[in-house]
Amino acid sequence: MRKFIFFSLLFLPAIVQSQVQFTQSNLPIISINTLGKEILDDPKIMAEMKIFDKGQGQINFLTDEPLGYDGKIGIELRGSSSQSFPKMPYGFETRDDDGEDNDVSLIGMPEETDWTLNATYNDKTLMRDGLAYMLAGEIMPYAPRVRYVELMLNNQYQGVYKLIEKIKRDKNRVDIKKMETTDNEGDKLTGGYILKWDKDTGSNSGAGWISTYPPFPGAWQSTFFQYEYPKADEITPQQKTYIQNHLQQVENTMHSANYTDPVFGYRKFIDINSVIDFIIINELTKNPDAYRLSTFFYKKRESEGGKLFFGPVWDFNLGFGNVDYCTNGDPEGLVIEKFNQICPNDNWVIHFWWQKFMNDPQFVQSLKSRWKFLRETRLSNAAIHHKIDSIKTLLSTAQTRNFQRWPVLGTYVWPNYYVGQSYNDEVNYLKNWLNMRLVFLDGKWGSPTATEDRPTKNSAVYPNPATNQLTLRSDKIVTSVFLVDQTGNSFPCYFTADGDQYNISLEGVSEGFYMLRVWDSSSVQTFPVVVY
Repeated sequence: MRKFIFFSLLFLPAIVQSQVQFTQSNLPIISINTLGKEILDDPKIMAEMKIFDKGQGQINFLTDEPLGYDGKIGIELRGSSSQSFPKMPYGFETRDDDGEDNDVSLIGMPEETDWTLNATYNDKTLMRDGLAYMLAGEIMPYAPRVRYVELMLNNQYQGVYKLIEKIKRDKNRVDIKKMETTDNEGDKLTGGYILKWDKDTGSNSGAGWISTYPPFPGAWQSTFFQYEYPKADEITPQQKTYIQNHLQQVENTMHSANYTDPVFGYRKFIDINSVIDFIIINELTKNPDAYRLSTFFYKKRESEGGKLFFGPVWDFNLGFGNVDYCTNGDPEGLVIEKFNQICPNDNWVIHFWWQKFMNDPQFVQSLKSRWKFLRETRLSNAAIHHKIDSIKTLLSTAQTRNFQRWPVLGTYVWPNYYVGQSYNDEVNYLKNWLNMRLVFLDGKWGSPTATEDRPTKNSAVYPNPATNQLTLRSDKIVTSVFLVDQTGNSFPCYFTADGDQYNISLEGVSEGFYMLRVWDSSSVQTFPVVVY
């Protein structure tokens, strides 16, 4: 088993927590009682959980009868660096009165026993994970389902959480064959397996093997394949031998000079469509953990084709421009191409497979075709902004209580790249960042045919030249405005709306020539302006 010495220092501000008088919510309410016991990192402790959920559009009260769930759970802390924050993330399994696993449906999600409660402490939009899973769920076979809730723990209000399905083998999650300890030969031995690249933490810590190939030439790091399913304490020696030997075949092929051969190359082993969609979601969000942490892939039985599929996607709280290290908040650049160059000394780097994919012209052409199709449909500006606006509306009152409980708005929380003074600031930054990210990816992979980059006949900017303020007239609803200087650097502009007129502040803008880029829900327009 490999060992790393890794020091991670999180300098957290002194946050004065305050209790919130909480009695009702438009969100489902989860109330957990640990019966006086402390929740540990491991093992799970027994507790009681109630869910108050009358259904969509209804107001839930703590005095209601619990309609969503009323029973036992086993609960523990989850996450790695996220446990350093005062607002804790949790994992739990639903149990019967005898303490055995009990598959149930929670808040409209399919029956299962394993769930997570995501705290979203350092993501002040409270959206990033949920938004990523919603987008991924529309283009991939499966992405974890998510429901927003407000959490009470031992009668103390804890804020807005996301109830998320834990990644595991199940007909409604990762739909692969169930493996028994007796499945040690023949077709049953060949699948299904779930593997991952991740930190050596959690229940499967240290369970796996080290790749025989370095992640990139000259790297001091190694790549560790971890067992996710079957679990480390359940996988048999025969199953370990099979999956290691199979992955060695894949590795040897990927490392070979003729790895793109249409018959004997990597396509024989890997489902290409799953790789493409995995890349698109991780690059859309510019997830700094992509390809090296929280990276899951699974193998089906040989009788079902026997290929490796990438996914489900997981963990995006640092995506969407929310980090001040390595990739930073820069909306440009591909993580898949740049991370190992920017952060070569990180303990966890991107394995060589990903660069091999991007070195295959046929693969890249397929990636571009898929991107252009999705940009005209599920990943259009309008579709993405609609989801953000929908989540913002859903959380309109709950987010206020959350930030009363955890007053972090206007305060740096590791590893924030941007610190807004209000919830609206944080959401607007997310929107603006995504707009710029989409412009970059369109330039890299191809623009959707529906997007135009020119003013409409009903648009105008005046006065021009301008000093302290510009006025934009537009018959569309403007979502964000940026100035781009002659070196290509861009920065957001504060603006207010008055009917079809938008007043854009130029406070602090130096004299010079700029391109004003204006986004609405479906297009981007560009105006040359002079500031003096």
